[in-house]
Amino acid sequence: MSGEERTETPGPADNNGPIVGRELVRAAVWLGLAAAIFLVWTLSQTILVIIGAFVICQMLDGGTRLLGRILPIGRSWRLLIVCLAVLGFMIWVVYFAGASIMGQFDMLRTTVTQQSARVLAWGQSMGLSASGAQMDQVGQQLMGSIGKLTSAVGTAFGALSSIAMIVVLGLFFAADPKLYERGIAWMLPLDGRESFYKTAAKMGHMLRMLMFGRLIGMAVEGVGTWALLAIGGVPMAGLLGILTGLLAFLPNIGAIVSGVLIVLVGFSQGVDTGLWAVGVYCVVQVIDGYIIVPMVAKRSVDLAPALVLGAQLLFGALFGILGLALADPIVAMIKVMLEQRSREAAAEAA
Repeated sequence: MSGEERTETPGPADNNGPIVGRELVRAAVWLGLAAAIFLVWTLSQTILVIIGAFVICQMLDGGTRLLGRILPIGRSWRLLIVCLAVLGFMIWVVYFAGASIMGQFDMLRTTVTQQSARVLAWGQSMGLSASGAQMDQVGQQLMGSIGKLTSAVGTAFGALSSIAMIVVLGLFFAADPKLYERGIAWMLPLDGRESFYKTAAKMGHMLRMLMFGRLIGMAVEGVGTWALLAIGGVPMAGLLGILTGLLAFLPNIGAIVSGVLIVLVGFSQGVDTGLWAVGVYCVVQVIDGYIIVPMVAKRSVDLAPALVLGAQLLFGALFGILGLALADPIVAMIKVMLEQRSREAAAEAA
């Protein structure tokens, strides 16, 4: 027996064996994936700030490109003109409308609280709500489904610092977008850079059109709401117009919130004024939903309303107010990327 040859195979403790090597590779992949998910979750707010800066960059870049059609000057000068125009508009709003509008916030809060109490009382009289329901309890129940909607920016300082960082980064990106695009491409393999450039270009175009439509919608809803409410004698028409315009940046959810405010304030002055407020809200939303949104969707990514609303609820619950505000741009960029990958795969298969 001692002269017989034995065939030995690597055992489980042998690191050079194919089984152990394969399992180690699998373990390393899973551990790396788990570490990447944990890192993304930990840095989620920072990533959202960068994405927000990218959105601001595309908005400024869109204005710069549009200005270039009528002014044959350098891109830096056109970007400076756009930034000064935005800054001048903000100063104008704060200087001319700030004093009167700020004085109406307390009145709006009081009116909304009183009208909400009346609605709850009417619901109790009709047997639609519990007899002991209080305003704070109802608010907690309504917000409970959203969870961490405002946990990301819990204080005014946090909100201002996040906005300031987004604006500063957006300005840096808009100053020389090609520089950062080449820097990201440099970290990719050579055979994947051309695809990255095409995808980045389509994402940029899509975001510019999406944000252009969003700004048009905000202007139409804000100015239209203010003018029509003022004609109907609804109080605080200017403040409601500004809030409606700002909330129009958040599709679906913003319209619901602004509609509730408009209707509550309208009915605080009587049934006729309340019905006028309802009509104003319906007219403004119809114009935005059936004219502006389809017009923008033809030139950008057409997103299903249910998809956008679901993404807003999910991102708002997970990442707070920044996730809520950036939900639809993120979904649109993901859709553009998947469509580009699908085209490339179809081209390779053909």
